[in-house]
Amino acid sequence: METANKTAITVEATIQSNIEKVWKYWSLPEHITKWCAPSDDWHAPKADNDLRTGGTFSTTMAAKDGSFSFDFAGVYDNVIGHKLIEYTIADGRKVKVTFSSKGNETVIVETFDAENIHPEEVQRGGWQAILNNFKKYTEEN
Repeated sequence: METANKTAITVEATIQSNIEKVWKYWSLPEHITKWCAPSDDWHAPKADNDLRTGGTFSTTMAAKDGSFSFDFAGVYDNVIGHKLIEYTIADGRKVKVTFSSKGNETVIVETFDAENIHPEEVQRGGWQAILNNFKKYTEEN
């Protein structure tokens, strides 16, 4: 992948929940498998997560009809509890996720390097849809 001229894409959501719950639901595999999908016809049947600087993660994302699946995996570059997660995806792209607590609200801002296969608006839409699923899952449980 070309390392120069990378485009960064940002998505965000405000979760009606405190930072402790948001962090827990974002990081524990038993929760990740409940929200990490862009639409109802996708799911995350498996997740492993060692949320610490130097730790690794892998989430299997799959079409429910069995037609396609892939592992979203990488290594954590920097983790500051309840505040920041920075990681490198297996394809070399960087991601930064910030968590800002505002009482019983938590704002999540996720910025990621775009890849060169899909249009930026498709990438933004997919990542925003997953973040919206996280919001819905966290607020309803």
